[in-house]
Amino acid sequence: MRKVLTMAMLASAVLVSACNTIAGAGKDVSSAGQTVTGAANDVKD
Repeated sequence: MRKVLTMAMLASAVLVSACNTIAGAGKDVSSAGQTVTGAANDVKD
């Protein structure tokens, strides 16, 4: 029983950290997209 509880805790810790990583990557991609859009608008004007 103790091994199962330990494994469940480790698995949940990995899942929570993965969510934070994916959210951070999404913010980075969004920021890069905004930068490209801004540069394109500057060239167009």
